Amino acid sequence: MKTLAELAAIRERMQNNVIVREGTASTRVVVGMATCGIAAGARPVLSAFVEGVEKAGLLDKVTVTQTGCIGICQYEPVVEVYEEGKEKVTYVKVDAAKAAEIVEKHLKGGSVVTEYTIGAIK
Repeated sequence: MKTLAELAAIRERMQNNVIVREGTASTRVVVGMATCGIAAGARPVLSAFVEGVEKAGLLDKVTVTQTGCIGICQYEPVVEVYEEGKEKVTYVKVDAAKAAEIVEKHLKGGSVVTEYTIGAIK
């Protein structure tokens, strides 16, 4: 970083991440980030949701946050989606590719990706 303009560009890029992570949107994506979740790969999943929401232009509609233990360690990484007026959706064994698909189909398109939900586990 050599100029104030470069610093301003970095600040601008990071500001969107803060908005996504601390917003008050009507839809919340919560990624389990306890030790079990992190060990199972939750950190790249969280990053994929933050980046996906930003790229999809959903900054005003979706907040991405993290939480501690959700209580179903065998299914980590676990992601819960809360939407106003709808029942919570719990996605399990999520990776970055699944996160991108969830952003596109569920958060942007409005259709739950049922094959990744806890109800689809046999």
